[in-house]
Amino acid sequence: MNDVVNVTDVADVYVGNAGKDAALDRGWLLGHFKDAGDPRHSEAVEIKWGVHPRGDERARWVTGEERTALLVLISGRFRVELPGRNVTLREQGDYVVWGRGVDHSWYAEEESVVLTVRWPSVAGYRVGEESAVGSPAPAPRGPSASR
Repeated sequence: MNDVVNVTDVADVYVGNAGKDAALDRGWLLGHFKDAGDPRHSEAVEIKWGVHPRGDERARWVTGEERTALLVLISGRFRVELPGRNVTLREQGDYVVWGRGVDHSWYAEEESVVLTVRWPSVAGYRVGEESAVGSPAPAPRGPSASR
């Protein structure tokens, strides 16, 4: 008996490369913004493979956050800015989780790759959208802290 499935015969399977696929959609691999027939479409969760050059930063703070997020450092050095505290991820695997209502922004201190998981998948957070949640970034707050 052969247990190998030819993925071209299975509509609900997608095989890809995070680096290549992310480049096609601002880093996003999975979420509500993918076509409904795509196995990567989800109203429950969003996943992003973020590749950031040194000095890259979010154009404005997210305010009024409705999602919970997990951000994991794959490589580099990446700062997540939160009200009253900055968290600098330095070692591969360092991560930070924040919940609903936590305003945030970010800054790539070195060229970085991060994996972000957010839930649920909600429209309206893309910088540049008329309905985008967010405001201009305030001055950095609080001392930088790791983990």
